[in-house]
Amino acid sequence: MMTQIETTVHYNNGFGDEEDYMIQEDEWDRDMLLDPAWEKQQRKTFTAWCNSHLRKAGTQIENIEDDFRNGLKLMLLLEVISGERLPKPDRGKMRFHKIANVNKALDFITSKGVKLVSIGAEEIVDGNIKMTLGMIWTIILRFAIQDISVEETSAKEGLLLWCQRKTAPYRNVNVQNFHVSWKDGLAFCALIHKHRPDLINYHNLKDDPMGNLNLAFEIAEKHLDIPKMLDAEDIINTPKPDERAIMTYVSCFYHAFAGAEQAETAANRICKVLGVNQENEKLMEEYERLASELLEWIRRTTPWLENRTAEKNMVEMQRKLEDFRDYRRMHKPPKVQEKCQLEISFNTLQTKLRISNRPAFMPSEGKMVSDIASAWQGLEGAEKGYEEWLLTEIRRLERLDHLAEKFRQKASTHETWANGKELILSQKDYETATLTEVRALLRKHESFESDLAAHQDRVEQIAAIAQELNELDYYDVAAVNQRCQRICDLWDQLGTLTQKRREALERTEKLLETIDQLFLEFAKRSAPFNNWMEGAMEDLQDMFIVHTIDEVQSLISSHEQFKATLPEADGERQAILGIHMEVQKISQSYGIKANLINPYSTITTEELLAKWDRVKKLVPQREGSLQEELARQHASERLRRQFAVQANLIGPWIQTRMEEIGHCSLDVGGTLEDQMTQLKQFEHVIVIYKPNIDKLEGDHQLIQESLVFDNKHTNYTMEHIRVGWELLLTTIARTINEIETQILTRDAKGISQEQMHEFRSSFNHFDRENTGKLPCEEFKACLISLGHVGNDHQKKHGAMDTDDFRACLISMGYDLGEVEFARIMMLVDPSATGMVSFQSFIDFMTRETTDTDTADQVVASFRILAANKPYILVEELRRELPPDQAEYCILRMAPYSGPGGPAGALDYTAFSTALYGESDL
Repeated sequence: MMTQIETTVHYNNGFGDEEDYMIQEDEWDRDMLLDPAWEKQQRKTFTAWCNSHLRKAGTQIENIEDDFRNGLKLMLLLEVISGERLPKPDRGKMRFHKIANVNKALDFITSKGVKLVSIGAEEIVDGNIKMTLGMIWTIILRFAIQDISVEETSAKEGLLLWCQRKTAPYRNVNVQNFHVSWKDGLAFCALIHKHRPDLINYHNLKDDPMGNLNLAFEIAEKHLDIPKMLDAEDIINTPKPDERAIMTYVSCFYHAFAGAEQAETAANRICKVLGVNQENEKLMEEYERLASELLEWIRRTTPWLENRTAEKNMVEMQRKLEDFRDYRRMHKPPKVQEKCQLEISFNTLQTKLRISNRPAFMPSEGKMVSDIASAWQGLEGAEKGYEEWLLTEIRRLERLDHLAEKFRQKASTHETWANGKELILSQKDYETATLTEVRALLRKHESFESDLAAHQDRVEQIAAIAQELNELDYYDVAAVNQRCQRICDLWDQLGTLTQKRREALERTEKLLETIDQLFLEFAKRSAPFNNWMEGAMEDLQDMFIVHTIDEVQSLISSHEQFKATLPEADGERQAILGIHMEVQKISQSYGIKANLINPYSTITTEELLAKWDRVKKLVPQREGSLQEELARQHASERLRRQFAVQANLIGPWIQTRMEEIGHCSLDVGGTLEDQMTQLKQFEHVIVIYKPNIDKLEGDHQLIQESLVFDNKHTNYTMEHIRVGWELLLTTIARTINEIETQILTRDAKGISQEQMHEFRSSFNHFDRENTGKLPCEEFKACLISLGHVGNDHQKKHGAMDTDDFRACLISMGYDLGEVEFARIMMLVDPSATGMVSFQSFIDFMTRETTDTDTADQVVASFRILAANKPYILVEELRRELPPDQAEYCILRMAPYSGPGGPAGALDYTAFSTALYGESDL
């Protein structure tokens, strides 16, 4: 006959629905149950387990199938292990009284979500050992094993995983089940040593199963208050020890050690929470102090900047401007730094509060970042207006000074020019002059008339400046007007005299009939030739700047062409000298006694001869300079080629390293530690490549010393190489820092490598332009792409569509509507830039997927330290917590006002909720 026992545990799945979690036990085989070895092990183990709880009520059992028949001790056992009261038992000794009591016990078991199949009260009353053992095993499963939870596994699997994790570091221990894995006793010894290394020396254990088992059982009973439920002989002599007996005994170890770990975890959690709170309070006090000092400085400075009282002279206005410049150079920059540091401190504090699940920091009234920004904006506005006003006043004074100085300069220039002109125009030198002299005087007079006309604009400008000075209320405008009037009167007089002299010269010209054409011809031909020689001398002495051999050769070719024109120029020189000789011949032949000075030209034959000799000397000098430059350009070309060879190798090498670093940072195939190792290798390669850059710098220095500024043999300049090298160093350092940050985030938040890979892969997929940031819509799509955990549709197809993910988020308390998504964007993009960085994305995902401290958790931790009392005593705080944090709690905890509290009792519940902003300290 085969019978199946099913245990059904009801639990809430976190989404608001009740589901049945069925634990199927292996079928019990009648022959196995009748096996004396199995029955003996279960009898002893289950009896010891029941007595470990019944002794709390001052009783025990001797025979498991007989002592539970009347149901009284069975009900008492259930009350002890559940902490609940069962219905009052029947005290009669009749069979129906016993059945009634057993049924009450079975109903209570069923009420705890356990479905009992084929176990009835009659079998228990009749002392059916099989049913009795099955019932006790069901009770052990429900109350001792079911609630064990380790890393999302529970019950038997959770207990097995706990054993594996605790014994993993120990040699010769490999826990795979609850039967043969425990036969040598090492697993029991490893569990004890893991939690209480002072009780056992694991490294001295030998290959002695009997000794190891008895040692573990004795230590557990003596020091851990775990009764001896097993016999070493039974375990060793049985090919496969009873699994239920082993599980029952091991569960006692779990509960014994879990309490100590829970207290330690509670104390650590409280220390962590209080430490974070103390640090945050220091940051808040520092912010308040800096904000007060900065606002006070702004209040003192703003009235000074708003003062617009103008000074009457330029010196005082310049002094005000210098004061303002001192303010900009010395007083304001430190305050700008203080304002920036204040904003950084505020953002850092808010980030720490948000990460530690604390309420946001609200500064005192008027000391918010926005208040400081508003006050600073007012300061900036006053500063801008003050500077504009200063510059306007200075420009106005400068304009007046400039106009006055301009008037004086133009007036002085005009008066200097006009000085003596009235006397010259009144002369009658034309009456005794020759025709040549008359014509010269006439030309000279025409030149004067041109000059006079040119000065018309200056006189008008002088009058206009005087008018503007009058309009701008210049302080010395009377002197300006008086001087302007004198200039205008003299100008009218010069105009009258000029007209009279021209008329006299024209009348004299008509009386003269002879003209010396030779002087005119000399002037016409000597001037161009003189200009040609002056130009030739300038070209031959001109400093040339060339950068290539071709440019030098072009200059040499031009010089050869110039040499070819010298014979023609020599012919023109001889012709001009012939004209001068003809003038001398005519003068001698006709006895002309007048002073023969050419009125049409100032060039003399002596000047022409001297310049021609100078040109002939400069030609060979120019030729030598060009040849020297040609040799220098050949040397520069060699330097260009030498630099280009190295630059054309280094430039692509830097680009290749940049690409390798980029590919490594985007790779999601390996672990973060693998990426870090590869990046460190890249960094080593870059460091040992530095001598190549230094050698290229040396070649570049030689090129600069040779004044070589271009290089057609390469597209790379030294600046390109420097920028690329600096960018490479910056990129490798920044990438290593990003990976280190991801490792710290992963370790601090408990994120698995697979989760980090999934986050990076999804982010890279939507970061199509590799900018390291996601726009809003791309970030929303990235969130949807990550919504696949725990969904049946995903398990079949590997991903969820938008509706599935939205449903999943709704079940977890999210609603990716516009309002909810806007809330998420405020978390990841507090500055409202519209872009989400990868670090913000990781912070959001880790905050949403990892556990954080809550007020309830801190209350539960304090309750453990207080031994389940609703209050805690001062001596308990000082015993369980470090001195500074214990005193911190004592100073801030309010007295306990509930019933039953002794003098000095403290209210840890109100204190814990205040830490998270749910009440006031």
